[in-house]
Amino acid sequence: MNDLTQTPEMLIAQMGARARRAAALLAPAGDAQKVDALRRAAQTLRDQAPAILAANARDMDNGIDNGLSAAMLDRLRLDEDRIATMAAGVDQVAILDNPLGSVIDSSVRPNGLELSRVRVPLGVIGIIYESRPNVTADAAALCLRAGNAVILRGGSEAKESNRAIHAAMAEGIAAAGLPAEAVQLIPTTDRAVVGALLRASDFVDLIVPRGGKSLVARVQEEARVPVLAHLDGINHSYVDGAADPAMAESLVLNAKLRRTGVCGSTETVLIDRAYGHAPALVKALLDAKCEVRGDDAVQAMDERVVAASDEDWDTEYLDAIVSIRLVDGVEEAIAHIAAHASHHTDAIITEDAAVAERFLNAVDSAIVMWNASTQFADGGEFGLGAEIGISTGRLHARGPVALEGLTTYKWIVRGRGQARP
Repeated sequence: MNDLTQTPEMLIAQMGARARRAAALLAPAGDAQKVDALRRAAQTLRDQAPAILAANARDMDNGIDNGLSAAMLDRLRLDEDRIATMAAGVDQVAILDNPLGSVIDSSVRPNGLELSRVRVPLGVIGIIYESRPNVTADAAALCLRAGNAVILRGGSEAKESNRAIHAAMAEGIAAAGLPAEAVQLIPTTDRAVVGALLRASDFVDLIVPRGGKSLVARVQEEARVPVLAHLDGINHSYVDGAADPAMAESLVLNAKLRRTGVCGSTETVLIDRAYGHAPALVKALLDAKCEVRGDDAVQAMDERVVAASDEDWDTEYLDAIVSIRLVDGVEEAIAHIAAHASHHTDAIITEDAAVAERFLNAVDSAIVMWNASTQFADGGEFGLGAEIGISTGRLHARGPVALEGLTTYKWIVRGRGQARP
């Protein structure tokens, strides 16, 4: 049990040392043992569902008392179905292909040296996240399967839920004969501990922030450890003049309203002036209880539309609010996205394949879609199992980050006595 009176630096040093030891034990462990650990952990999540739900109820009560928004409460809330989905996600990671030991490429040099690049674990990963307690299980499962130890720091709003989920995961891992310290949860919500974790370069190999803009900004500013950044999801759905009206309405409503609090939610809809069904699309959103903030042309379509401000084009609402602008074709849509997107997920809806290809090639986002809802921006939907997050950067990994993104590689050189001249 950690002594919560110790300094943040002492706490992280102790947890980091335990994580390093656990990572050293995971490295030689066979994949079958990791799979067994995940299956046991998934079953423990199911078995301990009543305790997890009771813990989540306490978090929900505190969230209501503290004035959390409806979208934030939706992120926080667990029920039997969500716990079943969480456990199924852990099971899904167990059946994914093992990336460790796979040969990325190989060659033979003129002098006979045989070179290969082989996937290996990163080591110890620190994950800082907010709101969603399912991240505790997803992150633990992915890190373990990729051979990494992980130090988790969840948000204060989900502290009871995170503790209950972590306890179940640790129990399953230990039952398989692997060190429970491979998955650790920071036992305090003191913000100073986050700073200590970000500076713990002796113990941590990668930091993954999952949360809002302020969290990511703090991590990027203070970290002395490499960061896999997930910036806000200012996502766009562009309705081209050649879009099928029924498809456009279905996809836009799903992209915005299926779950407004997820990072794959569309925040801005761009509509080609040549699209003849824009008023019907705007009406459908309004009738679905979505607030619409539009430019002058969109305001003229329905008296319920609110005037969009300059800030709206750069806002991740995470709520039933959308900004809409009319544009003159795909080039203006691409220009708007370049100016305002967060390089997360952007989609085009059109029946014109040439226009679609122009959009797919020109938009510089981690995920670019054609005739699909941006809500598919998810590692599970991509067949990757649970995800650590969606990286909007360009280095190491991009888009949904799962097992492969949690590995690095080493060079293996096999010789027959060659000495360098």
